[in-house]
Amino acid sequence: MPQAVRHVVCRLDSIPDPGTRGFSLPGAQFPDEYFLVHWYGQVHAYRNVCPHAGRFLNWKPDSFLTRDHSLIICAGHGALFEPASGLCVAGACLGQGLTTLPVAVEDGEVVVYPPSAD
Repeated sequence: MPQAVRHVVCRLDSIPDPGTRGFSLPGAQFPDEYFLVHWYGQVHAYRNVCPHAGRFLNWKPDSFLTRDHSLIICAGHGALFEPASGLCVAGACLGQGLTTLPVAVEDGEVVVYPPSAD
């Protein structure tokens, strides 16, 4: 069985709680292809693509949350997503969800496990 690829994104304490951080994997063609959500002690990782519009969610680097930091927002058309699940709770993609990426906190570092290219 092949070993899972491990990618360290950053230290957990470098992301506010609640807060977000965009990131790319090695070899990425576009910046911020994914993003982390630090949400009340938990960390979630999502692909930076709106399921409705097929575009990036953020309007500037590391900006994925509403002004009150309660929901993830698509800057393109305003769809809203739950930070802990990625579920769309308002907008044209209601009931759909963001694509997740396996994530863990190991020795204070946020680590993601991207899908293998097999």
